[in-house]
Amino acid sequence: MANRRFFIKSSMASLAIASLSPAITALADVSQNTLTKSTQKPKLRFAIASDGHYGQPNTDYKKDHENIVHWLNEAHDRNPLNFVIINGDLVHDRPDLLSEVKKEHYDKLKVPFYALPGNHDHADAAIWKTVFGYEDNFSFEKNGVGFVLANTSDTKGAYLCPNKDFLKQELDKFNSLNTVFVVLHIPPHFWVPESPFVECPDTIKLLHSYPNVKAVFHGHDHSLDSVFYTDKLPHFFDSHIGGNWGTEYRGYRIVEVDENNKISTYQVNASQNPTLNSNKF
Repeated sequence: MANRRFFIKSSMASLAIASLSPAITALADVSQNTLTKSTQKPKLRFAIASDGHYGQPNTDYKKDHENIVHWLNEAHDRNPLNFVIINGDLVHDRPDLLSEVKKEHYDKLKVPFYALPGNHDHADAAIWKTVFGYEDNFSFEKNGVGFVLANTSDTKGAYLCPNKDFLKQELDKFNSLNTVFVVLHIPPHFWVPESPFVECPDTIKLLHSYPNVKAVFHGHDHSLDSVFYTDKLPHFFDSHIGGNWGTEYRGYRIVEVDENNKISTYQVNASQNPTLNSNKF
């Protein structure tokens, strides 16, 4: 069943990527060792990664985090990043390890990073602010692009819709910007059977009501590394940093916004050891 589920998701995602809006250019897979400089310096360039699961038993979680920091720093050296976003599940059911993964790994990134909770972080606003200096729901603007990051879980690991009042408040604040990105660890819609997601029609309706919301970024499902849609709004996934399941490679996503507010994005196969679209019958 797991192989069938992965096959369905991979096939649907491959079809979806072909129908991207002309405003967004996407490549399905780029190798770490082929990263090159942009032809023109973008207005904004960032990386987004998710699901490190630091502390998960029977996984080499420390090595996974050494790797992702090395890969992201290498990507920055080749083509500068403005920042990195870590989209949830930084730790595996051990909120006491959040300080450790930050200090021992993410603080070694050569660029600033932002993080938001996933369902395995078991964190609330107070925990998040103690470790990272900001709460579990927050927003920021960089180079004229707005970012809204919202928690989709709680200290028990429940799958939740993001706080609607918070989303509306922050999206209203960025209403004058041309481009806004929303980051949610758990996706707010079921695209395929057996998805570990949550159905949030109010969230989808709200996101669709802001034309400047150009894309939403998700983690949570380690087997996804492409794009799905709600109406014309793309929802991107980025594989996984660690954990014991998902794509056969470890990776992250690069996003660029140029001076004309055109967006390009691609998934990086950082570990360079995948068997992509592999299926067993």
